[in-house]
Amino acid sequence: MKTVSDRNALGEEKINTLLLQFAIPSIISMLVGSLYNIVDQFFIGRSVGGLGNAATNISFPLSISCIAIGLLFGIGGASAFNLAMGKGDKEKAVYYMGNAAVMLFSCGVVLCLITQIFLKQLMVFFGSPADVLNYAMIYTRIVSFGFPFVIFATGGGHMIRADGSPRMTMACNLTGAVVNTILDALFVFGFKMGMAGAALATVIGQMISALLALSYLMHCKSVELEKKHLKVQKEYVKRIMSLGAAPCSNQISMMIVQIVMNKSLKYYGALSVYGEAIPIACAGIITKVNQVFMSFVIGTSQGLQPIVSFNYGAAKYDRVKTAYRRAVICGFCMSFVAFLAFQLIPRQIISIFGNGSDAYFQFAINYFRIYLFFTFINFLQPISSNFFTAIGKPKRGMFLALTRQIILLLPLIVIFPLFMGIDGIMYAGPVADGGAGVIAACMVVKELKRKEYKGMVETAE
Repeated sequence: MKTVSDRNALGEEKINTLLLQFAIPSIISMLVGSLYNIVDQFFIGRSVGGLGNAATNISFPLSISCIAIGLLFGIGGASAFNLAMGKGDKEKAVYYMGNAAVMLFSCGVVLCLITQIFLKQLMVFFGSPADVLNYAMIYTRIVSFGFPFVIFATGGGHMIRADGSPRMTMACNLTGAVVNTILDALFVFGFKMGMAGAALATVIGQMISALLALSYLMHCKSVELEKKHLKVQKEYVKRIMSLGAAPCSNQISMMIVQIVMNKSLKYYGALSVYGEAIPIACAGIITKVNQVFMSFVIGTSQGLQPIVSFNYGAAKYDRVKTAYRRAVICGFCMSFVAFLAFQLIPRQIISIFGNGSDAYFQFAINYFRIYLFFTFINFLQPISSNFFTAIGKPKRGMFLALTRQIILLLPLIVIFPLFMGIDGIMYAGPVADGGAGVIAACMVVKELKRKEYKGMVETAE
């Protein structure tokens, strides 16, 4: 009698084929998601100017919060679903999916309410200069209504991918992004709505993505989601959160670092020739450009997740090892291309988002070249962190997720500027990236030396 793994393509198709099948749509989905921020940045920069771009950076920690919640229950639910399916426990698998879906939307509603109630306090806490505050409040007040939808679309996309439909995840995100881009042009340039127009376009795009994701989840191809599966139960939520903790903690770390970064840029910028607004505006744009590059890396790691989870659950460790190696090779190639772009054409990249003073471009070019110097090894930490989560070892994944942001970068952006001024913030980046890459490499090498992986003949090429 055939096992579940024998009947599932994840357990028998060639690894290269599977990685392409799952990673490419995941990369496109991540790219499309990053376009929400990039498109807003473009239209705001061209219409409102530098203060508008600074405002979106002030609001950015809340966007990171949405992604964090989406990954907590999305990747957590997807990993639990695939591990259960790999073991042949289909009934438990569908409960993971149902519980994750409910938690995604519910947490979005809670975050929206918190933002509406404490809007001004949050913007000030996130480091808003006085001349940016009004722009930040206008933008964030509207965008927050989309939090339940963007969280559901983000997390739902991972579960759709886990169900074996990565192209549908891509379609959900792509549709929302196209709508957002069209409406951005209409609202910002056509109706002259400024910050409010960009925010409204974003919310409408997110709603459409969420509705498409919901439509699919109601008609999954491998399981049948029923009303009983939507009843939140502690045992399922606990397992989901444990598996989603690593990618979530990585985003929470990014949010904390972003807040501290904004405050540091504001303080040390005021002491430099750049002033308060220029460093915040430039750092915000560059962070979002870097997100475009990271979309390739994270998309690859997300494409790796269902392959690794299913085969680890089915005890096919040779396929687990091969899949990780293939993902790392892809990650390095993409990271090296990004490194060359950031070092060779930083001014051309920053010019896409509008004009600025000589000081503006000077800071942006230095930030690109120094802060992102170790871009060529930045693939190791996210791919390895997601790898550990996918094989059911979330504590290791969480530790890796925290290495760059919390353990290394956060103290460095506090300490270095004490001696180097605003330049210290730039140099903190490569030191943290280098350290995180070394730690990730050591942990994965140790994992792959375990006896489960020994003596395996890698026939999954």
